Amino acid sequence: MRIDITPCHSLPTEIKLHQISAILEVHFDDGGIFELPAEYLRVYTQSAEAVGHGPGQDTLQTGKEQVTITDIRPVGNYAIALTFSDGHDSGIYSWDLLYKLGAEFPLLWSNYLNELQAAGISRKSSLHN
Repeated sequence: MRIDITPCHSLPTEIKLHQISAILEVHFDDGGIFELPAEYLRVYTQSAEAVGHGPGQDTLQTGKEQVTITDIRPVGNYAIALTFSDGHDSGIYSWDLLYKLGAEFPLLWSNYLNELQAAGISRKSSLHN
């Protein structure tokens, strides 16, 4: 699911992976603190596998309820790359993307659930922020 990213100019000051809850906690220098579930990060990957190479090529990511994050790698000084337990490892999460995913979690998660419903796909439980 392709999303538009507006530069926010905030930088992370701390990134913690909570393995048991599968939550990536990101603290930003403007005071923003976001708890991002692994499933949410996985379905909103901006990799070509998920969003394609142009408009209209998005692939709805499904069946990611149990996915976890198995590795975090820095990408320069602007992003991290996440490896997920389903083998996906090609998504790069810029600071701006992580901030947007955190700040707009309720809206983006609702949009995802609506897309699942429109496709006739159900998921077992709902995430809560």
